[in-house]
Amino acid sequence: MASPRQQIGPSGVFGSEKNSTCRDRGEHFESKAASQADAGPTRRVRVGLIQMRCTASKEQNVQKALDLLAEAARQGAQILCLPELFHGLYPCQTEDHLRFAEAEPTPGPTTDRLAEAARQWGVVIVGSIFERRAPGLYHNTAVVLDADGRLAGLYRKMHIPDDPRYYEKFYFTPGDLGFRSFPTRFGRVGVCVCWDQWFPEAARLTALTGAEILFYPTAIGWLVEEKAEFGAVQHSAWETMIRSHAIANGLFAAAVNRTGLEEGIEFWGASFVADPIGQVLARAAHDREEILLADCDLDQIDVVRTHWPFLRDRRIDAYADLQRRFREET
Repeated sequence: MASPRQQIGPSGVFGSEKNSTCRDRGEHFESKAASQADAGPTRRVRVGLIQMRCTASKEQNVQKALDLLAEAARQGAQILCLPELFHGLYPCQTEDHLRFAEAEPTPGPTTDRLAEAARQWGVVIVGSIFERRAPGLYHNTAVVLDADGRLAGLYRKMHIPDDPRYYEKFYFTPGDLGFRSFPTRFGRVGVCVCWDQWFPEAARLTALTGAEILFYPTAIGWLVEEKAEFGAVQHSAWETMIRSHAIANGLFAAAVNRTGLEEGIEFWGASFVADPIGQVLARAAHDREEILLADCDLDQIDVVRTHWPFLRDRRIDAYADLQRRFREET
């Protein structure tokens, strides 16, 4: 992967020309990287995204996920992430009360199996669960399991869509834990889930908790009848949005999607990892299962944030109106 110093910033160079030498800020990246190298080894971590097809059999899906996680671990992955609600067919294409029977508590049977896998292989696993919190109270929940099998934390999806074949408001209560990240053996992991990916506020607030890698377990695809007309622009918008979160917050962003046709949705795969300047480090195919690996140098976060200091320059004194639904002009 290319280093930040090899990139050209939005004005043609990284930064301003404040002296007669007009030094390209790329030289500053070079100097910063060299000083870090002198200080000791970099914090490199290998991310593994599990892009998979899902069936109606929960046991088959969970076992497949465990097999793919094991293979990713053998290939050196240290932080692994599964797609949204990987343990079944995407339930929200219809409103069906019988689908609530698929939910389980957290911790529960599926998270217990993921935790055992994390402990066995010494890896961090991000899994997505249809959570039964209490009678009549269900969430779309992501769990982060540390490399010793311990539950590092959970995140309950905050933004819940209601679109054709994405009737999630019927099933899921919005999360009440806020936007969070969790320290793990290999770095601080933040998680948002699918529809959250369209909201810059979610990425920002997660970044402000110290997240170094922001994962998006996802189930997104084309409605079969719309793909020919809208498919390319829909996919482009999705990838562009997540890459923008990486840039705006100076962190790594990883989206892991399912693939394959489920009733009226063709899940488009294309899982990817972007670095803090928005470069796509690795991208999966649209139409097949895949273990996607990407090596992330977490020291790059500090390098980028000191040259693109977006967090420093935020006008937090001027953002109170973000708590309003809309600003009426008077």
